[in-house]
Amino acid sequence: MLYAILAYHVEAEVKSWTAEEDASVMVGLRGVHERLKGRLGPAARLGDTRNARTLRGPGQGMVVDGPFAETKEQLLGFYVIDCADEDAAIAAARDLRRVNPSAVYEIRPLKLYVPGAAFPETAGPSGA
Repeated sequence: MLYAILAYHVEAEVKSWTAEEDASVMVGLRGVHERLKGRLGPAARLGDTRNARTLRGPGQGMVVDGPFAETKEQLLGFYVIDCADEDAAIAAARDLRRVNPSAVYEIRPLKLYVPGAAFPETAGPSGA
């Protein structure tokens, strides 16, 4: 089953890291990525929230600056991972957190969307 693991963090804290501190976290995360090899799909670090735009409202909507979530942390990245079940997805998030302990990880089941196709049920783990 596919899961999204959303990585939240206080953006100002992450931006305050030195290049060496950031590189250290990334080295740790690459180690987790290697352990998840074959199950890890797209992963990304999102750009600065000050460059984000939100589309909301009726009709064509209105584009406004920034993500206006009422949280102390901001969504700064995400992973897509193929896991047997929720427990395995939580274990993967705990592995990520061991190397980035000040981050918050949200785990959500994910349905694969293929444009032009019906919304399928999420398939089981690869090879199952």
